[in-house]
Amino acid sequence: MNVSLLALFRSMGGFAKGIVFVLAIMSVLSLTVMVGKWWRLRKAQRETRKFAPEFSQFLEEDNLNEAIRLAEGYKQSHVARVLGGALGEVKPLLQDGSVTVSDINSAERAVERNMMIILSELKRGLAILATVGATAPFVGLLGTTMGIVNAFTGMAQSGAGGMGAISAGVAEALITTAFGLLVAIPAVWAFNYFTTKIDNLSVEMTYTSKEMIDYLIKGVAGEFGRSRFTREFNTAGGAGPISQ
Repeated sequence: MNVSLLALFRSMGGFAKGIVFVLAIMSVLSLTVMVGKWWRLRKAQRETRKFAPEFSQFLEEDNLNEAIRLAEGYKQSHVARVLGGALGEVKPLLQDGSVTVSDINSAERAVERNMMIILSELKRGLAILATVGATAPFVGLLGTTMGIVNAFTGMAQSGAGGMGAISAGVAEALITTAFGLLVAIPAVWAFNYFTTKIDNLSVEMTYTSKEMIDYLIKGVAGEFGRSRFTREFNTAGGAGPISQ
């Protein structure tokens, strides 16, 4: 006998229908997070691929003003936000011509702060996927358990025996477990996928920020701990590659 899912849903009791509605809400929440997170990470990676070559070129040319302006233009790039924040810390000092080791340490702390903020933003919503993936099967199992209890209770009240008397009730009850698994499995897959992607983005931010800090450290030289940027800003007529 073929029984449609719609017919099974209509024949469900109030408790089982409530379980299905709860699972439906959990499914909508997880799908919303999946789509939003996928789009956010995709946009971040796309902007970073455009940003990185231009930023590297400006650093090679010691053109920090253009590098900062470039980083400010890529709002969705995780790397641009980290590097732009760090350069923003030393930009006033560059204009004063007084970058020292302590200033670069301040830029490094700015990198760490920006990374924490960005990672927190990137991980937003993952808790929903983890919760849905961990609890949806148990929510479905709760509906199944109560459905089987109701099936056996109905058999006892009717006095009929055999599997035929309870098979419809058991089938109805098992639907909630199947629905729970259908909700949980994509959520677990998405959680693991996005966790791996965010770990990779974290590595990118750490690597590029260390490269930039190394670049600034190499620039700190000369007498009295003043940097080569100082010498460039103090040259007559602003002939250096960085101009005020």
